[in-house]
Amino acid sequence: MNKPGSIRKSPRLGPLGAEPPLFDTAAMFQESLHRYAEEVMRPVGAALDRMTPDEVAAGDSPYWGARSKFVELGFGVELLLSFEPAERAKMMSIFFEELGWGDAGLAISFGASMLPMYMCAALGRQDLLERYPESLVGCWGITEPDHGSDSLDPNRMIFHAEGKYGRPNCVAAIEGDEIVINGQKSAWVSNGTIADVCVLYCAAATANGPDSRNGFVVIVPMDARGVSRGKPLDKLGQRALNQGEVFFDDVRLSLDHVLAGPDSFQEAVYIIHTAANGLMGAVFTGVGRAAFEMALEYAHERKQGGVPIIRHQSVAQRLFHMFRKVEASRALVNRVLHYNFGSEPALHAGMAAKITGTQTSFEVASDALQIFGGNGLTREYPIEKLLRDARASLIEDGCNEILSIKGGYYLADPDRL
Repeated sequence: MNKPGSIRKSPRLGPLGAEPPLFDTAAMFQESLHRYAEEVMRPVGAALDRMTPDEVAAGDSPYWGARSKFVELGFGVELLLSFEPAERAKMMSIFFEELGWGDAGLAISFGASMLPMYMCAALGRQDLLERYPESLVGCWGITEPDHGSDSLDPNRMIFHAEGKYGRPNCVAAIEGDEIVINGQKSAWVSNGTIADVCVLYCAAATANGPDSRNGFVVIVPMDARGVSRGKPLDKLGQRALNQGEVFFDDVRLSLDHVLAGPDSFQEAVYIIHTAANGLMGAVFTGVGRAAFEMALEYAHERKQGGVPIIRHQSVAQRLFHMFRKVEASRALVNRVLHYNFGSEPALHAGMAAKITGTQTSFEVASDALQIFGGNGLTREYPIEKLLRDARASLIEDGCNEILSIKGGYYLADPDRL
């Protein structure tokens, strides 16, 4: 029987919390990724966080060593898609949570790098997969200087009745046996100034002007004539993630680079948006988990009033709610990925995963900083970085406010309107 005031021992949960035992391949997968995240991503991410954006993108940056080791792991699109849908969903959930646990900026960089190859696979373009292998750095060009989250909404579901989309900043036209691209993508293109290949979403030129609702999806080699880059973006969080503008000046490519044309453009937006939102949920579940684990460890080490601060009721209660939120986020992300890889994807489910994962990471990182107290405000401890990384996630890949409005419209039953 426990003495009065003693702490009853409880079984220790595994690295993925209250997760049932994984099948053998997934367990080995998780172990390898966790080791990589701990030994490579965390120290490199911390170093990149203190560098200028130009230094992060430079050829001698530690980013490239971390990426090279990531590629050597062999956990790319083709491997992930080789699993049956249920196993694939579990593997992708583990994959991106562990990367997020390691470093959010590097996780998003590596994830964005896979998107051109993912879309080639999703749309059945094995020829382009062979031409642009997974060893190349990829990027996703969709947002523009004048169009942010609304670029993810070709149906204009979220627009005010009196609003207008305005002129697109990037337009493509078919001329003979070529597609010709002109314009600009915004400074928020992840890997924009370092990528080798881009999956570009842009408006289509028509006789009535640019049509952003029914545009083109094009695989663009970034060394093509007419492609240029801006300066890397200097930002508050996820500083390990290179982002920057991409310019297209009469870029001409053969038509076999077109993944989707006007007739299938909205479907292509739906596919990439659904996948990206679900995986963002996994990445930032990992960030929330990292913040919780650091706070839990610190609460055992830090003493106030003669006892470890975890013995104080307010700290114990705060930690429990942090744990609860991370568990709930992981459960939802697992459920959404399982559904979206096994059935016809549901975008509003992906949005729910993204919003839940990112909001959880921000709330848990904020609570973790409170537990660290004054130490949490210093750069000597990693919590302030996690908070900055988490804060950025509420805006990227569609800001959470716009996603929730659009997601709400997806809940409507057309037969009852």
